[in-house]
Amino acid sequence: MSRMNIPYLDFSGMHDPIRSELDAAWKRVMDREWFILGEEDRAFEEEFASWCGTRYCVGVGNGLDALRLILLAAGIGDGDEVLVPANTFIASALAISYVGARPVLVDPDRNTALITPAEAEKHLTDKTKAIMVVQLYGRVADMEGFRTLAREKGLLLLEDAAQAHGAVQNGKRAGALGDAAGFSFYPGKNLGALGDGGAVVTDDPELAAKVRSLANYGSTRKYYHEQVGVNSRLDELQAAVLRVKLPHLEGWMAERRRIAARYEAEIRNGKIRQLDLDPGNGYYTFPVFTKERDALQGYLEGKGIHTQIYYPVPIHLQKAYESLGYRRGDFPAAEELAETGLSIPLYPGLTDEQIQYIIDQLNQF
Repeated sequence: MSRMNIPYLDFSGMHDPIRSELDAAWKRVMDREWFILGEEDRAFEEEFASWCGTRYCVGVGNGLDALRLILLAAGIGDGDEVLVPANTFIASALAISYVGARPVLVDPDRNTALITPAEAEKHLTDKTKAIMVVQLYGRVADMEGFRTLAREKGLLLLEDAAQAHGAVQNGKRAGALGDAAGFSFYPGKNLGALGDGGAVVTDDPELAAKVRSLANYGSTRKYYHEQVGVNSRLDELQAAVLRVKLPHLEGWMAERRRIAARYEAEIRNGKIRQLDLDPGNGYYTFPVFTKERDALQGYLEGKGIHTQIYYPVPIHLQKAYESLGYRRGDFPAAEELAETGLSIPLYPGLTDEQIQYIIDQLNQF
């Protein structure tokens, strides 16, 4: 087979078939001339809450703000501790830091890349107020176990669902598996805007109302401010785009699962490890793991297959978090995943020929 050029991410398979719908959505907003907290945002919140299986959705500026606003609304702040995976994107920890609390890192299971209730429980103290479970790569952690632990200890159970649009566990979608969840609509997500965007979903009316107020300068009525808030709102243009995309998400998810199933079944190379199967996986990314990660990335690049590393430096080794006092070796699984993980192309629009080419090159490495 001749050399191909396969980008890590290509939006055309999603956007080209719905171009006219997107154009109509943009025109609708422009003609209405209402760009913040309008009809598109309200409609999207209702539609996304229904899709997730929650009672409430509040659109916000981005995924980091979604997590931060949940913590603020829950009253978590100075002197409190929040458990969070050591192998997540730094935004998960930043949300905790921004409210004045301390991120307490938990090493993941190397075979799932997710934290477990048993490991998390080892890090609980009398200062612990919440557990932030990150559904990394679109994979879903043991949320029943975490719910039991959170209830026993009186803790907030928060999902970082920024990578988990469409993931499922026990018939429930990610976002409906804890007390509240934060989503990102960064363009590359399974449900992506054409810019930044995020949302908080929950069944808790008090939490939802407080998040909505906090995100709008601490106000529920213009120019009257009940609390010290921030400015973090999902704008009308992005809400309109997301409304167009949401009805197509199930079809795109089916395509992701179809591609991933081929990878899982057909990548067979003793140098390359895959994570344990997760039947509810949302397949935001498809990571493979090898001690020869840099060599594999270079090899694939030479074959025209572009890849991505999520994330090369775990949180405890980031300069930004030196003050936490962690050292190399404190979280061996997180370090191994960071040093060996490489994500390969996975998105709607990949052809069977491209998928076969990717599989063949991985098997020949």
